[in-house]
Amino acid sequence: MLTGPAANIYGGECVEQDGSDVTIYSGRAENLMEPVFAAFECETGIRLKVRYASNTDLALSMNEEGDRTPADVFLSSSPGPVGFLANSDLLGNIDDDVLELVDEQNRSANGNWVGFSGRKRVLVYNVDEVSADQLPNSIFDLTDPAYEGQVAIPATNGSFADWFTVFRQESGNDVATQWLDDMVANGAKPYPNNRSIVEAASRGEIHMGLVNHYYNYQEAAAAGDDHRAANHDLADDDIGSLLIVTAATVTAASDNPEAANELVGYLLSEGVQRYYSEVTLEYPLAAGVEPAAVLPPLSDVDRSSVNFDDLGDEFEKTNAIIEASGILSQ
Repeated sequence: MLTGPAANIYGGECVEQDGSDVTIYSGRAENLMEPVFAAFECETGIRLKVRYASNTDLALSMNEEGDRTPADVFLSSSPGPVGFLANSDLLGNIDDDVLELVDEQNRSANGNWVGFSGRKRVLVYNVDEVSADQLPNSIFDLTDPAYEGQVAIPATNGSFADWFTVFRQESGNDVATQWLDDMVANGAKPYPNNRSIVEAASRGEIHMGLVNHYYNYQEAAAAGDDHRAANHDLADDDIGSLLIVTAATVTAASDNPEAANELVGYLLSEGVQRYYSEVTLEYPLAAGVEPAAVLPPLSDVDRSSVNFDDLGDEFEKTNAIIEASGILSQ
């Protein structure tokens, strides 16, 4: 019988191991994935071997390993590195019955990845330092002198790089690059990741920052009344409100594609989707599970024009633009 968070996903008796195994390269953190993996092993008897690292490092490792990679499944907290691997012909096709568990906009048109949870981009802000009438409607407002030195950016974070790549796709390379240059000129502050921005906003170290939505809900739940930050949703049609999906794929070199597909399908099962909704406070993407009550409902804005499959083509160029902007030395 499982205990802890894994019991929220599967509370039955564990079956005997069936002798098969699946090797996972996971860019998603161990604390988020371990309960899911433990429940899967318990329920199926399939043994999992997991390597945790950053999305980028794992993608580059797989690219070097080629068809010798031990990975059966690659999990990424953003689809950019998945696109990079797809362009290197290192990804296999996910079974149709697994792909069809999610809407078309949350899976690859080529059938080589599927989204299993969603993170919305928002502006987190300090409630003591920023009043409602000071909050912008668009990321383009943040380049105004009124926000000089007040805004943080997770410049080295993978989800920011994915978001910026979509920004380039949607608005054009010149517009996106100019926005980032203007942010640097306006004193934007670099932070290593989303959580550090949320913590800094709560302390009043910064006034606001661009992050994924769920970090602030997690920090608020942990700190209670001492937490002094809140999320602000930019306009529905603003690129700053983009929904970024976490992605799962089966590798082309997998020695056990049947079990690998079973694992990917398990990520889209009702129990796991409810775990992501209620425990990690991300948006569920399958199985008809509604978002946790604390989360604002997603709008019906059409996101079908966002082609995540193309993100891999721009993987290195986006990083070069971010570095050239000077944000990392601010």
